[in-house]
Amino acid sequence: MADSRRKSDNRIRPGGDRDRSGSNGQDPMWRVEGWEDEAKPDWRRQMPGGRWFWLVFLGILVLNWVISSWFLTPEAPITVPYTTFLSELDSGNVESIVASGEDIRGSFAEPVDDPVNPELTSTTFETRRPDFADDDLLARLIENEVVVNAEPADEVSFWQQLLFGFGPTLLLLWIFVSMYRRAGQGLAGIGGLGTSRAQKYEPSKDRVTFEDVAGIDDAEDQLVEVVDFLRNPERYTKLGAAIPRGVLLSGPPGTGKTLLAKAVAGEAGVPFFSMAASEFIEMVVGVGASRVRDLFNKAKEAAPAIVFIDEIDAIGRARGGAVSFGGHDEREQTLNQILTEMDGFSGNEGVIVIAATNRPDVLDPALMRPGRFDRHVVVSPPDQIGRKQILEVHTRDVPLAPEVDLGVLASSTPGMVGADLRNLVNEAALMAARRGHANVQVNDFTDALEQIVLGAERKIMMTEADRERTAYHESGHALLGMLEPGADPVRKISIIPRGRALGVTFQSPEADRYSYTEEYLLGRITGALGGRVAEEMIFDERTTGAENDLVQATQIARNMVGRWGMSGAIGPVSVLKEGEPANPFQSDQVSEHTHRLIDEEVRRIIESCEARAREQLAKHRDKLDALAAALLEKETLEEDDAYEIAQIDRESNPVAATPPV
Repeated sequence: MADSRRKSDNRIRPGGDRDRSGSNGQDPMWRVEGWEDEAKPDWRRQMPGGRWFWLVFLGILVLNWVISSWFLTPEAPITVPYTTFLSELDSGNVESIVASGEDIRGSFAEPVDDPVNPELTSTTFETRRPDFADDDLLARLIENEVVVNAEPADEVSFWQQLLFGFGPTLLLLWIFVSMYRRAGQGLAGIGGLGTSRAQKYEPSKDRVTFEDVAGIDDAEDQLVEVVDFLRNPERYTKLGAAIPRGVLLSGPPGTGKTLLAKAVAGEAGVPFFSMAASEFIEMVVGVGASRVRDLFNKAKEAAPAIVFIDEIDAIGRARGGAVSFGGHDEREQTLNQILTEMDGFSGNEGVIVIAATNRPDVLDPALMRPGRFDRHVVVSPPDQIGRKQILEVHTRDVPLAPEVDLGVLASSTPGMVGADLRNLVNEAALMAARRGHANVQVNDFTDALEQIVLGAERKIMMTEADRERTAYHESGHALLGMLEPGADPVRKISIIPRGRALGVTFQSPEADRYSYTEEYLLGRITGALGGRVAEEMIFDERTTGAENDLVQATQIARNMVGRWGMSGAIGPVSVLKEGEPANPFQSDQVSEHTHRLIDEEVRRIIESCEARAREQLAKHRDKLDALAAALLEKETLEEDDAYEIAQIDRESNPVAATPPV
């Protein structure tokens, strides 16, 4: 197993240097961002004096402003009452005035104190003559030999006439000229509406490499070739090979599709443009296509570069099914622009598009064909060894107790993906911090796993009757899980309320399962019905506590009949699609007779499993009572305690003997 998972010798290792020139010393085939082209003049070298010239020029401007503001500014006039002005006039202290309407300013022969601030004196003043004044001011000024000047009251300066007369017109002309010049760029120049919102990650910032990716070696191996081409293109071009224009990453959420794309950019040492597909679409028609053009133009300028489009199914769905208004569909127009950019006349040499989606089945065929997305990489959930590797990555900076075994923890987390495991490590670290531990211990991981899988504990008060009914309900589930051939082992039983449940029975397989036998599925249905049957046997009544159990049993039985061909009445025919609702009447491709047969077969399977559950619980009534009594006393039973109380030997039981398939 270790040899089969060993990375090949050709794997790209992080931190390698890129050879930006060809093997024969010729010019590089791509312009790489940050690589200075000596043939292209530097704008700083073209400017007079370079950078120091502009610094000195700016310093002279600042010095000139300081000198003019502090040393060359004339003495500030003081505002005096009109009566003070008349008093100074009569005493002969006024030398000259300038009248502008009713406003008067002038100069005194001797300094006069400021009425507001007595500490301030000045020889210049300003005042205003009241409209109702009848003092024959001109005669008094002439009598005191004051020099009199006058200015128009409504005079407007030349720059004010220019600003208010021609300013709006010039502004409108500038707007129209700007719109006309940017018309060729679509909507990119109008307020940035058509500019792409892609985030650019430089190779030296937020660098992610393949060392940060674990547990998905199959998908990682398919991307190594892309990295090698970006770093050493001449190795492939001299043999006539061409790198895939696009790589489509598909898989369940949280499996690491975005992380893989960042790792490719980090390993190759090229700029990485990231954008969600939903960010292309706006209410204004044409914005999506304009943003696509702007995004690819930026990527071409930084070539070689990687463009990553997350959740591409938001705009890449198959065309023709959506209703468009006025014959124009913004989503389809955006998709058409992406198709043209990826494989059009202009070409996008040096730009590789990586897209991620959870629904590759709904994408347009034109997007999936070779020449656009040439390579399809499926990112599947990790297996047990992969989960251990992922846990090792996420616990690099987490202090672990010596007894923590990541292999055991990985075996108890089947079905979890990278995002789930990262959350598990974080929850365990938070729990250890709350408990005051110096490092993260085993019980921190187990409690965090229970909280994630089973739900957080609820502090509610249950009556003794409810506790007893819940104990028998969970004991019925657990006992059938121990007895049914091929069933998953019981890991934990609890009657502590968690989430929406009053009690839980946790079962998980010894190893990952990739397919299910009919025996295993029938055992699952029987175990799901065990709680309801145990309540009927002990209390002779039915409660609503089995609602979720019935939903699970019905769903498994319907899939057995409609999807997996495990019914003799229906035969080897698939009449339900994956992800289709449980109600088959919503499908118009199934006849009414087949609908009836599906319902009859589902009912037959569930009733036979219910009878099997009743038979097993009645046969092992003593074990059922023992488990229920222990739950009422301890509230929680671990795996070893549960099997010991039920007196069931796992080694000789079919549970442990049946290998996973």
